[in-house]
Amino acid sequence: MTREIRRAEQAGIVTTEKLGPVRLVRAKVDHPLFDAVRRIIVATYGAPAVVAEEFGDLPSADAVLLFGSWAARYLGEQGRAPNDIDVLVIGNADRDLADDAAERAERRIGMPVNATVRSRSQWKSSTESFIEEIKSRPLLVVLNNDDVQLVTDLAELAGD
Repeated sequence: MTREIRRAEQAGIVTTEKLGPVRLVRAKVDHPLFDAVRRIIVATYGAPAVVAEEFGDLPSADAVLLFGSWAARYLGEQGRAPNDIDVLVIGNADRDLADDAAERAERRIGMPVNATVRSRSQWKSSTESFIEEIKSRPLLVVLNNDDVQLVTDLAELAGD
Protein backbone atom coordinates (compact mmCIF):
# COMPACT_ATOMS: atom_id res chain seq x y z
CA MET A 1 0.00 0.00 0.00
CA THR A 2 1.38 3.39 -0.94
CA ARG A 3 2.19 5.96 1.69
CA GLU A 4 -0.52 8.33 0.35
CA ILE A 5 -3.26 5.70 0.56
CA ARG A 6 -2.15 4.77 4.08
CA ARG A 7 -2.31 8.44 5.11
CA ALA A 8 -5.75 8.89 3.51
CA GLU A 9 -6.99 5.80 5.37
CA GLN A 10 -5.59 7.09 8.66
CA ALA A 11 -7.36 10.41 8.03
CA GLY A 12 -10.63 8.55 7.38
CA ILE A 13 -10.91 9.76 3.78
CA VAL A 14 -10.78 6.23 2.31
CA THR A 15 -11.26 2.66 3.42
CA THR A 16 -9.21 -0.26 2.16
CA GLU A 17 -9.91 -3.95 1.95
CA LYS A 18 -7.47 -6.72 1.07
CA LEU A 19 -8.89 -9.15 -1.48
CA GLY A 20 -6.24 -11.76 -2.23
CA PRO A 21 -3.22 -9.96 -3.68
CA VAL A 22 -5.29 -6.85 -4.45
CA ARG A 23 -6.13 -4.00 -2.09
CA LEU A 24 -9.42 -2.23 -2.88
CA VAL A 25 -9.57 1.46 -2.00
CA ARG A 26 -12.90 3.25 -1.61
CA ALA A 27 -13.58 6.88 -0.89
CA LYS A 28 -15.75 7.66 2.11
CA VAL A 29 -18.44 9.85 0.60
CA ASP A 30 -19.58 11.07 4.01
CA HIS A 31 -16.14 12.50 4.88
CA PRO A 32 -16.10 16.33 4.99
CA LEU A 33 -13.15 16.44 2.55
CA PHE A 34 -14.72 14.07 0.01
CA ASP A 35 -15.92 16.76 -2.40
CA ALA A 36 -12.65 18.70 -2.27
CA VAL A 37 -10.53 15.58 -2.85
CA ARG A 38 -12.86 14.41 -5.64
CA ARG A 39 -12.55 17.76 -7.41
CA ILE A 40 -8.75 17.69 -7.13
CA ILE A 41 -8.57 14.18 -8.56
CA VAL A 42 -11.03 14.89 -11.37
CA ALA A 43 -9.28 18.16 -12.26
CA THR A 44 -5.86 16.51 -12.19
CA TYR A 45 -6.63 13.18 -13.82
CA GLY A 46 -10.24 13.38 -14.94
CA ALA A 47 -12.16 14.56 -17.96
CA PRO A 48 -11.12 18.25 -17.92
CA ALA A 49 -7.42 17.37 -17.87
CA VAL A 50 -7.75 14.61 -20.47
CA VAL A 51 -9.85 16.76 -22.82
CA ALA A 52 -7.38 19.64 -22.42
CA GLU A 53 -4.49 17.32 -23.34
CA GLU A 54 -6.20 15.65 -26.29
CA PHE A 55 -7.69 18.82 -27.79
CA GLY A 56 -4.73 21.05 -26.84
CA ASP A 57 -2.94 20.85 -30.17
CA LEU A 58 -6.05 21.15 -32.32
CA PRO A 59 -5.21 23.75 -34.99
CA SER A 60 -7.54 26.77 -35.24
CA ALA A 61 -9.37 26.01 -31.99
CA ASP A 62 -10.00 29.24 -30.07
CA ALA A 63 -11.52 27.49 -27.05
CA VAL A 64 -12.66 24.09 -25.86
CA LEU A 65 -15.59 23.75 -23.45
CA LEU A 66 -17.29 20.92 -21.62
CA PHE A 67 -21.07 21.27 -21.57
CA GLY A 68 -24.13 19.12 -20.98
CA SER A 69 -24.81 16.81 -18.06
CA TRP A 70 -21.15 16.02 -17.35
CA ALA A 71 -20.27 19.69 -16.93
CA ALA A 72 -23.41 20.28 -14.88
CA ARG A 73 -22.59 17.46 -12.43
CA TYR A 74 -18.96 18.54 -12.22
CA LEU A 75 -20.09 22.06 -11.34
CA GLY A 76 -22.43 20.77 -8.63
CA GLU A 77 -25.83 20.53 -10.31
CA GLN A 78 -27.83 17.56 -9.02
CA GLY A 79 -29.05 14.88 -11.39
CA ARG A 80 -28.38 11.47 -12.87
CA ALA A 81 -24.83 10.43 -13.59
CA PRO A 82 -23.91 11.44 -17.14
CA ASN A 83 -23.60 8.85 -19.90
CA ASP A 84 -21.15 10.84 -21.99
CA ILE A 85 -19.01 13.95 -22.13
CA ASP A 86 -19.96 16.75 -24.52
CA VAL A 87 -17.14 18.91 -25.89
CA LEU A 88 -17.59 22.12 -27.85
CA VAL A 89 -14.68 23.38 -29.92
CA ILE A 90 -14.97 27.06 -30.81
CA GLY A 91 -13.03 28.14 -33.87
CA ASN A 92 -12.27 26.88 -37.35
CA ALA A 93 -10.94 23.51 -36.26
CA ASP A 94 -11.08 20.58 -38.64
CA ARG A 95 -14.01 18.32 -37.73
CA ASP A 96 -12.06 15.12 -38.42
CA LEU A 97 -9.21 16.21 -36.15
CA ALA A 98 -11.73 17.10 -33.42
CA ASP A 99 -13.30 13.65 -33.78
CA ASP A 100 -9.84 12.06 -33.53
CA ALA A 101 -9.16 14.00 -30.32
CA ALA A 102 -12.56 12.90 -28.96
CA GLU A 103 -11.75 9.25 -29.72
CA ARG A 104 -8.41 9.49 -27.90
CA ALA A 105 -10.08 11.16 -24.91
CA GLU A 106 -12.82 8.50 -24.91
CA ARG A 107 -10.25 5.70 -24.73
CA ARG A 108 -8.50 7.37 -21.80
CA ILE A 109 -11.62 8.34 -19.86
CA GLY A 110 -13.64 5.20 -20.57
CA MET A 111 -16.77 7.16 -21.42
CA PRO A 112 -18.12 8.37 -24.78
CA VAL A 113 -16.82 11.81 -25.74
CA ASN A 114 -18.80 13.78 -28.33
CA ALA A 115 -17.12 16.68 -30.09
CA THR A 116 -19.02 19.52 -31.73
CA VAL A 117 -17.29 22.28 -33.69
CA ARG A 118 -18.74 25.76 -34.09
CA SER A 119 -17.11 28.82 -35.59
CA ARG A 120 -16.40 31.87 -33.54
CA SER A 121 -19.15 33.78 -35.35
CA GLN A 122 -21.63 30.99 -34.58
CA TRP A 123 -20.61 31.16 -30.90
CA LYS A 124 -21.15 34.91 -30.79
CA SER A 125 -24.42 34.75 -32.74
CA SER A 126 -27.66 34.49 -30.87
CA THR A 127 -29.55 32.92 -33.75
CA GLU A 128 -28.50 29.29 -33.30
CA SER A 129 -30.66 27.55 -30.69
CA PHE A 130 -27.95 24.97 -29.96
CA ILE A 131 -25.48 27.68 -28.93
CA GLU A 132 -28.11 29.54 -26.92
CA GLU A 133 -28.89 26.31 -25.03
CA ILE A 134 -25.22 25.74 -24.24
CA LYS A 135 -24.81 29.32 -23.03
CA SER A 136 -27.83 28.97 -20.75
CA ARG A 137 -26.50 25.84 -18.99
CA PRO A 138 -23.40 25.08 -16.92
CA LEU A 139 -20.21 24.92 -18.94
CA LEU A 140 -16.58 24.43 -18.11
CA VAL A 141 -13.80 26.11 -20.08
CA VAL A 142 -10.90 23.66 -20.40
CA LEU A 143 -8.86 25.49 -23.05
CA ASN A 144 -8.78 28.97 -24.53
CA ASN A 145 -6.39 31.00 -26.60
CA ASP A 146 -5.00 34.38 -25.65
CA ASP A 147 -7.88 36.36 -27.13
CA VAL A 148 -9.02 38.52 -24.23
CA GLN A 149 -12.58 39.11 -25.48
CA LEU A 150 -13.37 35.42 -26.01
CA VAL A 151 -11.87 34.54 -22.63
CA THR A 152 -13.89 37.31 -20.96
CA ASP A 153 -17.11 36.13 -22.63
CA LEU A 154 -16.45 32.54 -21.56
CA ALA A 155 -15.57 33.51 -17.99
CA GLU A 156 -18.79 35.49 -17.66
CA LEU A 157 -20.83 32.53 -18.89
CA ALA A 158 -19.01 30.14 -16.54
CA GLY A 159 -19.67 32.49 -13.62
CA ASP A 160 -16.00 33.21 -12.87
